[in-house]
Amino acid sequence: MKNHLNNNRFKLKPVALGIALVSVFGVAQAKSLTEASTLLETVGDPNESQFMKNLGLKIGGWANAGVTYNAASPDNNFNGPVTFGDRSAEFQLNQLNIFVQRAVAAEGNAWDFGGRFDAMFGTDSIFTQAYGVPAFDVNTGQPLNRNHWDLNMINGNDNRFYDIALPQAYAEAYAPIGNGLNIKAGHFYTPIGYETVPAPDNFFYTHAYTMQYGEPFTHTGVMGNYTVDKNWAVMGGATTGSATGGWDGGWDKQLGNWGGLAGATWTSDDKDTSANISGTYGGTSEHSSQSWGLYSMVLKHNITAKTHLVLQHDHGYANGVLTSVPNVDAEWYGINSHLTYDIKDNLTAGVRAEWFRDQNGFRVCSPGRVAAATNGAGSSFAAAGNFTSTCNAGNGASYYGITAGVNWKPMKWLNIRPNVRYDWVDGANAATGGQYRPFGNNKQDQFLFSTDFGVNF
Repeated sequence: MKNHLNNNRFKLKPVALGIALVSVFGVAQAKSLTEASTLLETVGDPNESQFMKNLGLKIGGWANAGVTYNAASPDNNFNGPVTFGDRSAEFQLNQLNIFVQRAVAAEGNAWDFGGRFDAMFGTDSIFTQAYGVPAFDVNTGQPLNRNHWDLNMINGNDNRFYDIALPQAYAEAYAPIGNGLNIKAGHFYTPIGYETVPAPDNFFYTHAYTMQYGEPFTHTGVMGNYTVDKNWAVMGGATTGSATGGWDGGWDKQLGNWGGLAGATWTSDDKDTSANISGTYGGTSEHSSQSWGLYSMVLKHNITAKTHLVLQHDHGYANGVLTSVPNVDAEWYGINSHLTYDIKDNLTAGVRAEWFRDQNGFRVCSPGRVAAATNGAGSSFAAAGNFTSTCNAGNGASYYGITAGVNWKPMKWLNIRPNVRYDWVDGANAATGGQYRPFGNNKQDQFLFSTDFGVNF
């Protein structure tokens, strides 16, 4: 009898909670699937309630999932160094991301305060965790104590691919200084480069080598943005919590290692052209004053009202690092481009071409997930004990990739992205002196065919 009563109470709790939430939020009238911009709108968007508007709050999120077929059918099911769709012939729930935000004013004469918090579950989580304190010191090779912000929130021994990341947790303020100064303090996505982690903000399912291996994903610190005039905007800040030059830092390790980031953006009067240059610079870690830096240049131009071009060039370096030999001044650099054409309002075709040079075999490892999941003992839970990630340490290699696909939005809240991608590498194997072959089944190149979909909440 006691168990029976408890079960009934348990079943009633969600109903009672739902009634309470509806009465508090006073959700807006539901829209049809074809009218709605997000799935929340189909059940009555709580963001449109007076309660949420009075607080200036917004909740939302997205889900992204897909599957990739590798023509080489690799035995380990990894697509070499390619990410985020890095598994062959396996369905991946890449991102289930939920956020709550209070956006601040963009202009005005009054102070305004807000912030944002994101939580992500899925196979992409490991790539956006605060892993800027690596398992091994990049200068000496000694094991390091990694931070505890969002690493291994799910026991990696039980799950090779799915984890949780907390990629953003920051307070934000608008200061009525001059044209208005925006300030973020906490953990936030990097403003550097073109591609980014959130799936809805990218045209392609997989990512360029430049984004995955050449740039930071997140920072911990303080950043300010200031609009100078209608053409110019600048940003700058200080970063900490990292043993990789201020990249992907956390909250409880390497907090004495401070670096900086800065950038400027020019936009034409007609808004059809913009150019951005941004970068980072800092000491590598608390116990190494060796330099670690990067600059990224991104040019965007609307060739016509329907044709859009992006050109990007990055150049990064890390001094005194350990590869196959100690004390190497490593460099990485490349060029990539995106060209898209709006066929219809809900259908866009695009192509991406890239050359990325890992001059010293320091940045690109295959598979990328296995390297990211390696601990201070030298083992990786993503490999299930069967193999290790390989980097062409000491030898340079050039990576080439061409990706073509479409974005089709049959509903405003649904995006379907079929892609085809071809990759190849040119470089000597540091160990054997032969050709470097980082792709599945010891290949020099590979074809990938993928389809993913994204749903906005």
